[in-house]
Amino acid sequence: MKLIKVAAAVLNQTPLDWAGNKANILAALSEARTQGVQILCLPEMCICGYGCEDAFHSPGLHRTAWQVLQELLPETKGMVVSFGLPLMHQNGIFNTACLVADGVLLGFVAKQFLAGDGIHYEPRWFKPWPGGVIVDTLIDGKSYRIGDLHFDVGGVRIGFEICEDAWVAKRPGGNLALEGIDIILNPSASHFAFGKIETRKRFVLEGSRAFGVTYIYSNLLGNESGRTIYDGGALIASNGKLLAQGARFTFANALLTTAVVDVEATRMSQARTASFMPDLKGDGSDLVKAPFSFTDCRPQAPLAPLPTWESGPRVKEEEFTRAVTLGLFDYMRKSRSNGFVVSLSGGSDSAACCCLVALMAERAYDELGAEQFLKRLSYMRALKTGSHAEIVRQLLVTAYQGTENSSEATRSAAREIAAGLGAEFMDFNVGKLNLDYIEMVSKAIGRKLDWEKDDITLQNIQARVRAPGIWMVANIRNGLLLATSDRSEAAVGYTTMDGDTCGGLSPIGGIDKVFLRSWLRWIEMEGASGSHPIPALSVVNKQAPGPELRPQTMGQTAEGDLMPYDLLDSIERAVIRDKNTPLESYHRMRSSYPQYAPSQLVIWIERFFRLWCRNQWKRERFAPAFHLDDENLDPKTWCRFPILSGGYERELTELRTYVKHEAK
Repeated sequence: MKLIKVAAAVLNQTPLDWAGNKANILAALSEARTQGVQILCLPEMCICGYGCEDAFHSPGLHRTAWQVLQELLPETKGMVVSFGLPLMHQNGIFNTACLVADGVLLGFVAKQFLAGDGIHYEPRWFKPWPGGVIVDTLIDGKSYRIGDLHFDVGGVRIGFEICEDAWVAKRPGGNLALEGIDIILNPSASHFAFGKIETRKRFVLEGSRAFGVTYIYSNLLGNESGRTIYDGGALIASNGKLLAQGARFTFANALLTTAVVDVEATRMSQARTASFMPDLKGDGSDLVKAPFSFTDCRPQAPLAPLPTWESGPRVKEEEFTRAVTLGLFDYMRKSRSNGFVVSLSGGSDSAACCCLVALMAERAYDELGAEQFLKRLSYMRALKTGSHAEIVRQLLVTAYQGTENSSEATRSAAREIAAGLGAEFMDFNVGKLNLDYIEMVSKAIGRKLDWEKDDITLQNIQARVRAPGIWMVANIRNGLLLATSDRSEAAVGYTTMDGDTCGGLSPIGGIDKVFLRSWLRWIEMEGASGSHPIPALSVVNKQAPGPELRPQTMGQTAEGDLMPYDLLDSIERAVIRDKNTPLESYHRMRSSYPQYAPSQLVIWIERFFRLWCRNQWKRERFAPAFHLDDENLDPKTWCRFPILSGGYERELTELRTYVKHEAK
């Protein structure tokens, strides 16, 4: 047996935060040394941050990343450590991982497969490295090897797959296995999406089994750069067996996951595999050798069981809660905001935003403890410890803003939700402001505005007069105003620009209304694992969604204005996610919703297409939202669509013609 203690670190990094990123790396190195780790894998681009975007084109970024690496080298004495940073060679920028052994930089492995779909845009900044190519690069007058390398460190062979390299069919690990690799390191920046952890486990386990190696997977953690949340979840596997899995959605700045691996066992696994044939023709030019003395370790305890929430029946709800609360905490502290401000309407969306802030405060406070909680938010000099409700009150300010069309039911609901969460509550009457605007414009145009002719105008002004007051509160508190629109509303533009879209962050902008209402009922009755139910939500959950922008006598509801939300979300998935035409969408809805007449489905499908096309400009202006799944509508990171278009007129005509003939 040749037992080696290895580790993967997850780090909560921030683009261009050189001091903070270095401190987190040093914390991981220190903890690794304390635990006797000999090989440590750090995440992709851990030195500069993965989300630097066009700053990767700055020569200063490259110089600083190199300087920070030099400062970290002495801290690796007695260990083998991988670092991630960009590297320029022959006027091309490459996403690289370098291996350092006992303080000596051995060389750079460059990423071969770039992530260029969805929220990733790597080909804008980096070039893919061709397989099998190794060259020398000159940095500060010294030559280093870069390319499709692997390493022999003290007799242990180490190779790399960098994030996307492991997600493709022809992954580099296959060639590494032929070189007799013992350990594959995978430094990653793999964003969170619902259920994605299971995919990661599969490629880590299958990589370790098929290649006959130990596979060490590290990842980023937290809200790194604004929209993207990383869940951590380091993984270590050997010969197809999972040895260790790190916690996800933790509030730690750095977290280590360790395992003791048997190098001889993986070598014998390769040897007894009949299909394995080592590459005996290689000339060794792709191998970097370095001396290192590994000490034998004791076997480690078996894999600890997963937290109960990861294997329970409400995994999506649990992931949503943990992802968004972690995203909010990091956004707050990295933007140095003194908590959050919400215009609390008494409806489901604003209630969900408030619940997520309250759960954020409780989760962070419970995990970090009072001392570390205050330390992480030390820029808030007035922040004090206390009960959950006292912490929430310091971090969440709410305001109900009523007009003559608001009901006592929503006012009471807003007050009860704020009280149930412990939030500060204000009650504004903006009715006079609303009437003043109506009177001013009526006088200017020479006629009185009325609901028959000016429905949208009269609805929108009510939403817009609420904006200045809530922005004032946010400015006074130096807090971050949250926009409260969900993804279903974004799809059809059912939101007032410069009204309820006001805010610097839209925490629920990436989730659909049907799931959100289901989540609120779950939070009311059960609560997330490790937390508690919030009974006050019953006052919201029993109401039908509605904006209360028309007179109460008109009986306005959101679904009456649009269509049933479950149908809206289904059409959105068919059209936006799956790129179906109106007619194709109709066939899907006919199958899924047989209770609705074909003529009614046509009306709703046509309404969706028209509203989708008409409101792209709104989506372009929405506050940043968290990426939660592969159904995002954010035009800056996921779903690009022209602001001006033909509006599917030909396709909608095809739909109407088909249904007309179908009815005969």
